[in-house]
Amino acid sequence: MKQSNDQASRRGVMNAGLGLAAAAAAASTSSGTKTTPGSGTITVKDGTQIFYKDWGKGQPIVFHHGWPLSGDDWDAQMLFFLSQGYRVIAHDRRGHGRSSQTDSGNEMDTYAADVAALAAHLDLKDAIHVGHSTGGGEVARYVARHGGNGRVARAVLIGAVPPLMLKTPANPGGLPIEVFDGFRAALAANRAQFFHDVPAGPFYGFNRPGATVSEGVIDNWWRQGMMGGAKAHYDCIKAFSETDFTEDLKKIDVPVLVMHGDDDQIVPIADSAPLSVKLLKRGELKVYNGLPHGMATTHAEVINKDLLAFFKA
Repeated sequence: MKQSNDQASRRGVMNAGLGLAAAAAAASTSSGTKTTPGSGTITVKDGTQIFYKDWGKGQPIVFHHGWPLSGDDWDAQMLFFLSQGYRVIAHDRRGHGRSSQTDSGNEMDTYAADVAALAAHLDLKDAIHVGHSTGGGEVARYVARHGGNGRVARAVLIGAVPPLMLKTPANPGGLPIEVFDGFRAALAANRAQFFHDVPAGPFYGFNRPGATVSEGVIDNWWRQGMMGGAKAHYDCIKAFSETDFTEDLKKIDVPVLVMHGDDDQIVPIADSAPLSVKLLKRGELKVYNGLPHGMATTHAEVINKDLLAFFKA
């Protein structure tokens, strides 16, 4: 009798396991991608899979990360604004993080189209879009081209690349092409070392005298960078440095907060934030004395407070 009971018990466990497996299969999307509460992927028209996190309820805030990172770079903002009653969303740009390691489409028009596909999939309305660095360029292009019909309520550009990073005859204050050629050469030669040197040095201002260096922050930057694809990262250097967002900024008609540290060594303030504000119809500039490019991480409590004030204004 005991043996029969044990066999019945084992059959019950097996049946329960099969039931869970069937439920998991039913939760898969039509493209075969398994989704779990709070995260998932969408497949855009060229077959690229875009990973995203989607937490909470309320007015949506969409966070757009910088190069070569992922949606994880917004942890301090995601947790804070979730606690404030917002719905918080962060995606990994194509070629970055957990999204497909694409060999094509690594430019701003496609980045913005991917965001539009995500916004449609999640049925986002009255959303706030916050972009850092390259993500700021992505926000500008997305809002200008796809942000109508009540999709976007406000936008924020933090240490962002617009209007144009590259030095040209029309943009004499920009950085020379040799700077970005150096990025490409360093990435191709030893991406792992390059992705250590950037956060350990200028990105967070850890190269400044007296800086409080966080090895965890450096390691997390490296971790995120190395998750992505080298080809996409290589291509994205051109996307963030040579894309001209002048006309995008002119088209945006929602309120935009432009935040920039005046010790930003990656996107120098003189040729970025003040010029963007002049082009925006409803732009507001907030400059942070002595803060670095990665100030949303190093000074999250300051940035989050000012973001919340702007969202509630």
